[in-house]
Formats: sequence, structure tokens, C-alpha cells
Amino acid sequence: MPRAIWILIIGMSINITGASFLWPLNTIYMSEELGRSLTAAGVVLMINAAAGIIGNLIGGKLFDFIGGFKTMVMGTGIAMMSAFTLAVNYESFPAYVICLVLIGFGGGMVIPCMYAMAGAVWPEGGRRPFNAMYVSQNVGVALGAALGGLLASFRFDFVFLGNGLMYAVFLILALVFFRNLESGTLKGRATNVFEQAEKIEHKRRFHALAILCIGFLICWIAYTQWASTIAAFTQEVGIPLSSYSLLWTINGLMIILCQPLIRFFVERYVHSLKAQIYVGLVIFMAAYAVLSQTEVFTGFVVAMIILTIGEMFVWPAIPTIAHQLAPEGKAGFYQGIVNSIATGGRLIGPLFGGFMADTFGMQILFYVILFLFIIPFITTKLFDRGVPHIDFQREEKEAS
Repeated sequence: MPRAIWILIIGMSINITGASFLWPLNTIYMSEELGRSLTAAGVVLMINAAAGIIGNLIGGKLFDFIGGFKTMVMGTGIAMMSAFTLAVNYESFPAYVICLVLIGFGGGMVIPCMYAMAGAVWPEGGRRPFNAMYVSQNVGVALGAALGGLLASFRFDFVFLGNGLMYAVFLILALVFFRNLESGTLKGRATNVFEQAEKIEHKRRFHALAILCIGFLICWIAYTQWASTIAAFTQEVGIPLSSYSLLWTINGLMIILCQPLIRFFVERYVHSLKAQIYVGLVIFMAAYAVLSQTEVFTGFVVAMIILTIGEMFVWPAIPTIAHQLAPEGKAGFYQGIVNSIATGGRLIGPLFGGFMADTFGMQILFYVILFLFIIPFITTKLFDRGVPHIDFQREEKEAS
């Protein structure tokens, strides 16, 4: 891979390591330390995710308008200052909510820029730059979840302090290296959705992305239960916090270590990005079927292993398709849409899951999620009917 992609990989890993100190523990902290219900915790995480959606969209638009470097510096600065403020005021619920919202907004500005910049600096890489960014995110998840659980076992304010320090390291990296990654290909004419829709082809592409993202949203609503209702459920059945954090470490390490096996399977048996999504959806369903029948730690480990295999198929495919759909000068905007949908799942998921768990119980929640997975199958089947001339194959061009 080009040197620029390696710089982005390192930056993404540092950024997500800091975020992963915090996000898996939010529900546990609000329920166990601040005495809030799962529904109340879900509302707070919904507000945090709403701020992330706004950050995703603004970050993607700013990438097309002023470039990725300035946008990432702005977003990281907001998140860093909010994390340090939270480290001082973590026992105040109002301060916790405000800082969490600002962290969501600032962090949300950064991620679509990273993906769009990866596609821009290595356009001939096809699927590979997006898969590289996905893997680097999970390096951060593995490190952050393990370190966050360790820090929380001593003092919870160490988690918030560590989050701020990692954002500071990322900011330094951005100031030193990311400015040099800017080029004319990273900037496009600033337009809005209505201007884009004036061109029939752009309108069709935007509609295709919107249909695909409906199913993507359902996947994230299901996935985010692991950091909200399932996190609290593990505490109810007597699984210690350190063991719960270990689940995320398993998730991250599998994504790093199993890439050769996944690549071999995809190259040999999966012949399109759509087929890659279908395979991942079936595996997702298997994971939640296991969850519906277990209350022991080994069952959660098995479900996490299955879930991780599924996400290795689905998560890299969506930004790759978005990159193929994006008109010239709209790479940041389209990646912002994809990341805002993922954040939207983190917005709706905790509230939806908290309400279902409080009202009907965890087993019913898992059965409902299994039923909802029908929707992504339908949207994946239909999304590209309006753009038949684009061939969403998984094979990438060979890098020169």
C-alpha cells in the first residue's frame, strides 16, 4: 500500500483507540455509577449519536469544500477539549451529557474525512483502502476496549483522561503528516443535496445510496446493542466488566488476524459486493440466534466470534459501494452519508434496545432483531436498479 495509506491507518487506529476507551462503557457507567435506567442511558446515547450524525454530514461536506486536513483538525480539537473537560466533571450527569454530545460531534467530523481521503490518495486501490481503514478502526477497538476496561477497573476518570490524551496524539499526527496528503483531488465544488439532484445521474446515484443505507441502518441498530443493552445484560447475569471488555478485544483481534482467511474466502467464493453483504447478513443472524439462547460467558464469546465474521463481510463493502457511486467532487459527502447512517444506528439502537429490554426482556429483543434483518436483504437486492451501468464487483484494480 502507498505510504499515505499507512499514515491514514496509523491515524485511524489512534483516533479509534481513544474513542474505544469510552463508548463500550457508557451504558454501564450511566446505569451503575450514575444510577440511570437503561432507557435514560439510551436517550443520552441517542443525543450523542445525533451529534455524531451532524458531525458526519458537516465533516463530509467540509472535506469537499476545504479539504480533509482542516476538517480533521477542527473535529479533533472539539473532541479533545470535551474529553478533558469530562475527565474533570465526570460525576455530574449534565456535564457528562454535554461533553458526550461534543465528543460525538467532533469525532463525527473526522471519520468520513479519513475514508474519503483514503479513496482519494489511492483511487486505483479499489476495495483495499476502505478495507484497510476498516481494519485500522478495529485495531483501535481492540486496544481501546482492553485499555478502557483496565483503566475503569481502577478509576473511571482515567477512562476520560485517556480518551483526551489519544485525541491529542491524533491531533499532533494530523498537524505533522496529514497536511501533506492534501491535493487537488480532495476538493470539489461545494454543493447541497438539492443541487446534486438537479442532475438525473447524480439523483439516481444518491437514491441508490439511500436505499442501501436503509439496510445498513438496521445492521447498526442490531450491532449497537453490544455496547448498550447487551453490555448491561452481561452485568445482570454476573459477568465481570473485565470479561465484557474482553469481548471487544476478541472482536478487534479477530478482524486483524483473520483478514487472510476472509480475503481467501471472498476471492474464491464471493463474486460481488452484493454477495459479500448477503453472506455477512446470514452470519449476523446466526450471532443473534446464539445470543437469544445464552446467559453464560462462553455463549457471549461464541456470539461475538460469529458477529465479527459477519461484520468483516458487511462493513467494508458499504463505503466501497459509496465510493463507486459518488460523483466527482462528492467523495466526502457520500462517505459522510454512510458514516451518518452508522451513527444513526448508534442513535436509534440504544433507545430502541433499552425500551424493548425494559418492556419485554432481552430474549424478545433478540427475536425482533432477527426479524428486522429481512430488511437489509431487500435493500441490498434493490438499491442498484437505478444505476445498472455500474458493476459493483468486489475485484479491485491492481495498484500501479
